[in-house]
This record gives sequence, structure tokens and C-alpha cells, in this order.
Amino acid sequence: MAKAQGTCPAKFDAVKKVFEEQLASGEELGASLVVSVDGEVVLDIWGGYKDVDHKEPWEKDTIVNVWSSSKTVSALAVLMLIDQGKLDAFEKVSKYWPEFAAKGKENVEVRHFLSHTSGVSGWEKTMSPEDVYDLKASTEQLAQQAPWWEPGTASGYHSLNMGHLLGELVRRVTGKSLTQFIAEEIAAPLNADFQLGAAEKDWGRTALLVPPPPLAIDWSSLPKDSVMLKTFANPLMDAMVSRTTGWRKAEIGAANGHSNARGLNRTASVVTLGGTLDGKKLLSQKTIDLIFQEQANGVDLVIGQPIRFGIGYGLPSSTGPTDWFPQGKVCFWGGWGGSIVIMDLDRTIGNPRTQAYVKEVYKALGDDTVGTASVPVV
Repeated sequence: MAKAQGTCPAKFDAVKKVFEEQLASGEELGASLVVSVDGEVVLDIWGGYKDVDHKEPWEKDTIVNVWSSSKTVSALAVLMLIDQGKLDAFEKVSKYWPEFAAKGKENVEVRHFLSHTSGVSGWEKTMSPEDVYDLKASTEQLAQQAPWWEPGTASGYHSLNMGHLLGELVRRVTGKSLTQFIAEEIAAPLNADFQLGAAEKDWGRTALLVPPPPLAIDWSSLPKDSVMLKTFANPLMDAMVSRTTGWRKAEIGAANGHSNARGLNRTASVVTLGGTLDGKKLLSQKTIDLIFQEQANGVDLVIGQPIRFGIGYGLPSSTGPTDWFPQGKVCFWGGWGGSIVIMDLDRTIGNPRTQAYVKEVYKALGDDTVGTASVPVV
């Protein structure tokens, strides 16, 4: 049996057991799991390996590309600017970024970026990964294209470009890149091990992602104007790209954040604890309440499944891929590869990882209300 390292009180033995079973089965190459309640870390475990040859153990400070869990931190950056009065969630994007009003996008609001309802979920022009890395050019392209559906009427997951959109707002009102803002205004004050991209000095402690099985989607069968096709397949990313220098040095606020469970827990706890962590105030309760204002609730045009979005994060729903989630004042998002960040304001929990772990965590905390269903596809 693979052994987990770290801190695990007896009440979480079942969580640790599931974690070790996943490692032993090979379903997990390496991973970390953290739970905090009322700001106190009550579970902090890690284990497995950070390389496919099983030569380098996953250590306490190992980080990994968390893919779309990056969106939780990029959204936090924009929520902070809303809190500071530098942005307004209900103001038109064009107030801050005039060029974005082109081709029928004049009524897109800041909240539409944060809820995947802007109509701009990807690029019209054929893109390569290298094109996505060119932040200036790729962001300008988004400003100049027409929306793929009427903004605000439905969600279409902004899979790879959410950070480009949010990052341009950050740059326009602060003069800082999204990478710089997160480093200086979030990671440093919270002592959170999170960064967009990965600094070269950290490559040695960065775990290598193993590509998952291909998605069971016949891209050639989709119509050329399919929002799913245009979003997910342009460019069609392979997990191996995460090992490249170009990816690690780019700013992709939707997908190339590097962290571990502990780092994501620090950023998530800002939301669960009323905006303040260790005396550092990043949000007010008024702004946190914005998160739970439903913006979309239905079949997402990109994911193809029912998804419910608030402002900045997903919200649980009794249907679709989140029907196994705990109900209440909960917000979340996750990433390709299995990472997930759940912020539970009723129980004041902030914890990253996937379904089997989350179910056992809630059981350990005395809440056995989580049902069984398939793991959400992100």
C-alpha cells in the first residue's frame, strides 16, 4: 500500500485510506490534499511520485500545473478589483477596454467574463499553442471578433481564454499584468504557493502531468460553427504542452497556474473566511455575496452539460455533473487532471481534489449528504 505523508487526524482516516488506495492503484501518480475549517488546516497529506518512472517522490513542496483550477485565482484577482472600486461587475467592459466593444460586444459586462457568458469563449482565427502564448496579439484578437452567441443569455465555458479577458481588465485598471498582480497582491500577502506559469527556479519541484485518455469526442462530426468545437479544439491542447518552456513562461490565467493543495487552499480560504486570512483583508462580505448571484443555469454551450455559474465561480446544481456536490452556500471550480477547489461558506471549508476525497471529507466532518454520481468533466 502506498503511504501518504503529512498530517491526518484519526477522524480523517477514511480520507487517507481512499487517497492511498488511489495511489496504490495507479489512478493517482502523485497528489496532495488539504482541508481547512474556520481557517485551521485540519488535513494536509501528499504522496506518490512527480515523475512517470517513479523515481522522484511527491514532496511537501511539489507543485503541478493545476489547469483550470487556475481560474479560481484569476477570478479572485478581478473580484479584489471590484471590491476596491476599480472595476464594477455590472459595468460594460468597454468602459475599461474600449476596443472590446467591436462587432456587437458593446453590451458585454465585467460579470459576463466572470460567468462564462460573454459570447467570446475562444478564438475565431485558427490558433496554435504559440499563438495563445502571445498575450498581446491573442487578446487583441478577442477584442476584434464578434460574439458566438448573445452575451448574457447562456454560458459557454471560457476554457483557455478566460485569463486573457480577465487579465486585460487587470492591466487596464492597474497597469500590472495578471501574473504580476497575482504574485504581488494575492500570493505574497497570503504566503500562497501559487504562480501563473512556473519560474525556472521551480521546475525541479514541478510534477510532470501524464496525458489522460483522449476525450470521447469525434471532433470531425461537429459542425464547423459548433461553439464546443471552436472553443476546445482551437488549439486542441495536449497535456504534454505543460512540460514545455513556452507554456511555463506564458501567462494563461485560465490554465497554466502552478500550485499544490496547500497553495490553492490559501487562496480559497479568503472566500470562506469572509475575505480575510491571517489578518490580510482581500475582499469584503459584499463582494463575496456577489459570487452567489446566479448568472447562468442550463446546458453550457461548450461543456454540453448543465452548469450553474455565479460571478467568478461555479455553483452547485442538483442536475448535471455537480449533482454530487454538497448543497448550501458553496462555490467551486476544478481543472483537467483532477484538481478541484471547493469553498463552503456554510461549513467554512476550503479543499482541493476530487469526488471520492470530497465525499469522505464531508463524512469526517459529520455531513454524509453527498450522493454518488460521475466525476465532473472539466
